[in-house]
Order: sequence, then structure tokens, then C-alpha cells
Amino acid sequence: MSTLEVNKITPVGVGTSVTLGDSGDTFTIPSGVTLTNNGTVTGIGGVNTPAFRAQLSSSQTITDATYTKVQFDTENFDTDGCYDNSTNYRFTPTVAGKYFVYAAVECYGGGTNSVEEVNPAIRKNGSNVTRSSFSQIGGGFHVIASYFSATLEMNGSTDYVEVFAYCDSSGTPSIQADGRTYFGAYKIIE
Repeated sequence: MSTLEVNKITPVGVGTSVTLGDSGDTFTIPSGVTLTNNGTVTGIGGVNTPAFRAQLSSSQTITDATYTKVQFDTENFDTDGCYDNSTNYRFTPTVAGKYFVYAAVECYGGGTNSVEEVNPAIRKNGSNVTRSSFSQIGGGFHVIASYFSATLEMNGSTDYVEVFAYCDSSGTPSIQADGRTYFGAYKIIE
């Protein structure tokens, strides 16, 4: 093995690049070595995409004491076009991996009606994977908000996630809009 000792490597011409090794080569950085970046680095690390965040454009009236899919119809962002905001209201990522999925649901009991129970759920492929629960039997609350999340393994082709809400009210409940009810997910860098 040969050792090359230099303090700086500079390309032959301005605006050109330097290539280290060939395809299949491995460069080892020993323990204790620090790499300092004062410029732009590409192709290293990972990205948190696909990713999306969506919310309701207006309040959604739901059936009392019945699980109902929340129709998050307004995208704040959707990096890879994996969220359906008009038909199924679900996220179907096209890259396999682990995803952090989060949501918030705010249930309003309607007028002076009381909300007794809120049980929103994140469902993967139609089955509950996590739920949040808040109960106030006997009423007393007009609005109950619930925040919940899950980390899920997704296959990158057919797996999907969606949010359902269950609100038990003495009136006709609705899921509130104005940024108070939202749904999002992003790929975790592994």
C-alpha cells in the first residue's frame, strides 16, 4: 500500500471536478477522523421523502359515534405526489422504509352540545395501527382535540395510511378545519 501525503488537492482547471477511485472502490474513514464541510455536499446521507402534510379546507360533518374517514383535501406539501387529496384521502408512499406518521383531529360537538368521547385512529391498509382516546362522560366540552402518531414500515408499493375519527356528541359532531385538523408523514432516514 502506498501513502499519498498532501495538504490540498486541486483540479487541473477552474470549474472542473476531481474523482476519487472507480466504481466498486471503497474509501475508509478511520475512527477519530473529522470531515469538515464548508461547501455543498450531494449524494451523501438520505432524504426524508416521500413526505406530505394535508389539512381540511372546511369543517367536515360526521355521523355521531361512528368511525368516519377524515377527508384531508388541502395539501400543504406533497414531495412525490403520494398523497391522494381528492378521492381516497390516503398516503401511499412509493419508496419502501420506515415512516413517521402524525395527525391531529379536533372534534366540535355542535353549538352548545357536548363532546363526550373522541377516538381518532391511524389506519394502515384498513386496520387500526394506533389510536388516541379522550373521554369526558357526562359532557362539559364543546371541542376536544387529539394529537397522535406512529412509526410504520411501508412496502413502497401497496401499503397506505389514512386517518379515521370517532366523535360521540350530544349533537351532530364535526371535524374542525382552519389548520386544527391535519395529517402528515415522512420517510425516516435509516
